[in-house]
Amino acid sequence: MQYTRISDRLAVGPQIEIEDLATLAQDGFTGIVNNRPDGEAQDQPMSRELAAEASRLGLAYWHIPVVLGATTDAETRDFAPALRDADGPVLAFCRTGNRSSTLWEAAQTLLS
Repeated sequence: MQYTRISDRLAVGPQIEIEDLATLAQDGFTGIVNNRPDGEAQDQPMSRELAAEASRLGLAYWHIPVVLGATTDAETRDFAPALRDADGPVLAFCRTGNRSSTLWEAAQTLLS
């Protein structure tokens, strides 16, 4: 599982699998933000499956799906509280991590 820390509160990465959640919890993450719409690819786990395992592991979980190339103000407003209210570091993911990085950049004005 690869991810890039872009702040003390956030790391971004590509699609995760259900079994990655335990490793992420061991790595100190307290929350997961899924920025990938369900059904974007046939081989990705559904958000409800990730949410169930995250809950079992004590991780906060947010599903803020972003359509590729179409980040909205509403998605940015939804993303900011996930970072602000989490008890510790959060991992945000999409297919490659780019949408999650874009949301983080856009949310900076809401987080300051």
